[in-house]
Amino acid sequence: MPERIVALSHAVSDLATRKMDEIQAVTNTTKILALNALIEAMRAGEAGRGFAVVAQEVKAISERITGIGNELRMQMAHQTGELDTLGRRLVAQLRGNRLADLALNMIDIIDRNLYERSCDVRWWATDSAMVDCAADPTPERSAYAAKRLGVILNAYTVYLDLWVVDRRGVVLANGRPDRYRRAVGSSVAGEAWFRDALNTRTGDDFAVADIAVNDLLDHRTVATYATAIRAGGDANGAVTGVLGIFFDWQTQSDTVVKSVRLTEDERAGTRCLLVDRRHRVIAASDGRGVLSETFPLKTDGQSQGCYTDDKGGVVGFALTPGYETYKGLGWYGVITQEATR
Repeated sequence: MPERIVALSHAVSDLATRKMDEIQAVTNTTKILALNALIEAMRAGEAGRGFAVVAQEVKAISERITGIGNELRMQMAHQTGELDTLGRRLVAQLRGNRLADLALNMIDIIDRNLYERSCDVRWWATDSAMVDCAADPTPERSAYAAKRLGVILNAYTVYLDLWVVDRRGVVLANGRPDRYRRAVGSSVAGEAWFRDALNTRTGDDFAVADIAVNDLLDHRTVATYATAIRAGGDANGAVTGVLGIFFDWQTQSDTVVKSVRLTEDERAGTRCLLVDRRHRVIAASDGRGVLSETFPLKTDGQSQGCYTDDKGGVVGFALTPGYETYKGLGWYGVITQEATR
């Protein structure tokens, strides 16, 4: 552990202090002995004159040793203090770089996952059941689309539900009608993801919404992806409706932020976060502040880096790098660690 550097500097400083104290104690004793020797030499008169010279020399040597010890103490204090400062900076840098790498890995996992979601929505929008339902939403076609959506959901456990929506914003079919009974017939015309999907230029484009709570899905937190359903399933066909898919964000993101490879000693003082482009917390390993906290991230324009916060803790961060054709949404992976004591 890099903290060992700081611990060793403290150990050296403590050892030097103890030894300086021992030297000071010895020289104090020597001074007392020299003083006693001078007193006895004075009592002895002429016979003790030679001994008095020796006692004076011993006193001078002890005073010199005291001076050297004091100088050494001051120099050691300065140098060990500087070593401690440099050691702490090095520790913070090493820890920060590691946290930044872990943050990058965390956001990269999310990017790869969401890239697949962007592919799913564009692929399923060309399914004949969705195309037929949006083009002519008869009860039979809506029922078949719902059945087809259910089959997809059984194979893709990361979704809460899938919806076929007409051009007016009315939900025609969903994949889990028994669980989410209020979806069909509801209007999503005011939702940004629906409007953006209607306005996609081709079947290669998709829309994505900010992480949010969906009231129609039992107030679960979702990542919503959508694209236009087009006539004949053609990438350039006329828009006849919208397919919306709802990624189970809370479950999936919790798995990512709680699976960061930390040591047991680190876990208690470490917080792993995903924040959106406005630095709003959208996932947190401790479960705090999700969708309500804005993290005071300081990037200084860097896509990846680390810094020490106002409390002496270390923050590592990394901007979404995107994956394949998925450019990312400006999100960051962030990992914070409390200051070590």
